[in-house]
Amino acid sequence: MKKILILNGPNLNLQGEREPSVYGTDTFQDYLPRLQKLYSDVELHYFQSNVEGELINKLHEVGFAWHGVVLNAGGYTHTSVALHDCISAITTPVVEVHISNIYSRETFRHTSLISSVCRGTISGFGLDSYRLAVDALVHQEAGEE
Repeated sequence: MKKILILNGPNLNLQGEREPSVYGTDTFQDYLPRLQKLYSDVELHYFQSNVEGELINKLHEVGFAWHGVVLNAGGYTHTSVALHDCISAITTPVVEVHISNIYSRETFRHTSLISSVCRGTISGFGLDSYRLAVDALVHQEAGEE
């Protein structure tokens, strides 16, 4: 069975409460079971941390054996050379995800330090961005690029 990690960074524990006009009102805890039901043939794991080093440790843990990582690095997307270097060092493909369209927001959000080392980027489809990322990883692993 394929194993995919969904990894959320800072402030994403506030999903559903933080800026609902930007991020929506559904919590990730409400969304995850729906995603797991859609991909019942995939072992989906979830981890969230507000601490950059914990995200890096989790990527190290799964980065040479799992089928993929769906990463919403939150604000670290725009600031973390350490996450860039970590993703570059591992062999597991990583898909960068953003709930909002980062290009329709503040200018500083238009720059991602991790995009260049990710398999791809999905932005602006709300929580459905995660489904699109899982789908991309599942189908690329199956050779359906």
